Amino acid sequence: MSKLLLFGALWWLFGNPFIAILVLLVLLYMLERRFVGLSPSIVRPFRRRSAIAKLKRQLHMSPHDVSAKSELARLLIESRKYTQAREVLAGIGSTMEHSAEYWSDLGTCDLALGRLEAGEKEMLQALEISPRVKYGQPYLRLGETFAARDSEKALGYLQAFKAVNSSSCEAYFRLGTLYAELGKKDEAAAAFKECRELYASLPRYMKRRERKWFLKSLLRGSR
Repeated sequence: MSKLLLFGALWWLFGNPFIAILVLLVLLYMLERRFVGLSPSIVRPFRRRSAIAKLKRQLHMSPHDVSAKSELARLLIESRKYTQAREVLAGIGSTMEHSAEYWSDLGTCDLALGRLEAGEKEMLQALEISPRVKYGQPYLRLGETFAARDSEKALGYLQAFKAVNSSSCEAYFRLGTLYAELGKKDEAAAAFKECRELYASLPRYMKRRERKWFLKSLLRGSR
């Protein structure tokens, strides 16, 4: 009812139902992004593309800028351009061999490109240097990768991710999803319940970041 009233007000304001629908959709999208966060950001890909172009120009002028190459590789990984990202990372390996972030990024690329043995080794190298690198994300990536290939190994990695990042609703949701795929219904239900309970206990400033996984867990837990 409230949406119909808002639509009527917009129609009256703009004098055109099509413009009213467009404005209503934009408003709903902004509210969803602000309070829920399930829909993808429209702006982020454009910002990322601009940042990549800027870094490439910077590297054209300063080809040995290691920090710029690291940032470029990170943005390329976010864009799922794993081959390009790996090429960038390959050029700074000798300088960054003691960096956990470097090995994590390299492992992410190799896992995405199907080089599972190399990717797993690189992720474990990152975790050896710093067990809490990127809040335990290497464990999560390994868990996702091996979920369909080696369920026991995947569970081990996801449990490790949960231990490192105990305030992550994502960890409990992914554990529940994997348990469900393995036919372990009781364990899956318990993991989804833990996700919801964890979300309820989080401070307000953290709930915005974790709300997506809470809502997904709520939907899965109600099946």
